[in-house]
Amino acid sequence: MAAQLIDGNALARQIRAEVAGRTQALKARGVQPHLSIILVGEDPASVVYTKHKVNDSTETGLSATLERYPDTMAEAELLARIRTLNADPKVHGILVQLPLPKHMDAHKVIETISPAKDVDGFHVQSAGALLTGLPGFLSCTPYGCMKLIETTGIDLRGKNAVVIGRSNNVGKPMALMLLGKDATVTMCHSRTKDLKAHTLMADVVVAAVGKRNVLTKDMVKPGAVVIDVGMNRNDEGKLCGDVDFDGVKEVAGWITPVPGGVGPMTRAMLLVNTLEAAERASQ
Repeated sequence: MAAQLIDGNALARQIRAEVAGRTQALKARGVQPHLSIILVGEDPASVVYTKHKVNDSTETGLSATLERYPDTMAEAELLARIRTLNADPKVHGILVQLPLPKHMDAHKVIETISPAKDVDGFHVQSAGALLTGLPGFLSCTPYGCMKLIETTGIDLRGKNAVVIGRSNNVGKPMALMLLGKDATVTMCHSRTKDLKAHTLMADVVVAAVGKRNVLTKDMVKPGAVVIDVGMNRNDEGKLCGDVDFDGVKEVAGWITPVPGGVGPMTRAMLLVNTLEAAERASQ
């Protein structure tokens, strides 16, 4: 029996509707949630992503501004602009679109953003809050993955979960979020020996390594939940994930498609974080 499709587009629409309702409530109290997005350079994917983020914000009643700068912009100028936005009480969320030009230190740029406005959830303080169980902003992609897993109805307590990938933005926070729901978590990566042995034991697999077909049919436990975070291109140039979708869907219980799975949920959780930043500021 083929796996059930986890529809990220449908869930994202539902979350945007919820955000719209909460945004209206804030507006009624005289607070306009505002997201400031900064794009440096002309990376084609980043241009598309930032456009979607502005459109999503507008749809839900959030105010969003996109500031575009040439890739020749000095790092000091960018840091100064971020500090100005940090000090602006009308700005609740700040997002600097990655990647940045090579002459800029992405870590330094992210750490310049106020933790109270770090709606991407990339700041060290946000990561520390997640690690210690304190309130903070969750990294949007793993946050979205957790929402997708919730729709399956699986109780994560005691379940085996495997995360393939150990990036600071996805893999590591993903593992911590699963651990926070009492799953037993294994982190795998490029140096893991016998990846298949780990994934065959998993009730949940999150593939987030950026490599095509890293997870195939023979590596999946029947009935498992499979979340595909990957964004790759196949030989025909078509968008695909890290999972061999056609094969794995024959074994898994639930699976996310690419596109239409994790991507729209990442953007939806950015809106949630921005709204929460505005709600916190208003209190």
